[in-house]
Amino acid sequence: MLVLSRKANGTIKIGDNIEIRILEVKGDTVRIGIEAPKSVDILRGELIHSISESNSEALTLDATLFSRLTNKTTE
Repeated sequence: MLVLSRKANGTIKIGDNIEIRILEVKGDTVRIGIEAPKSVDILRGELIHSISESNSEALTLDATLFSRLTNKTTE
């Protein structure tokens, strides 16, 4: 992992077509802007984590439901 320190209005370039700009630093909050092609997905980490948890929960529920259904058909 590369760790950089930037002040407000500082930028970071990733490749030729992605730029991250530090817009504001206020206390423990940093506002950033990201310029990237529309073909690049940009998602918040907590959103990805939440979706992953929901998907895992759905799989567990499906397996439990499937188990109940198959047990009823064999009785």
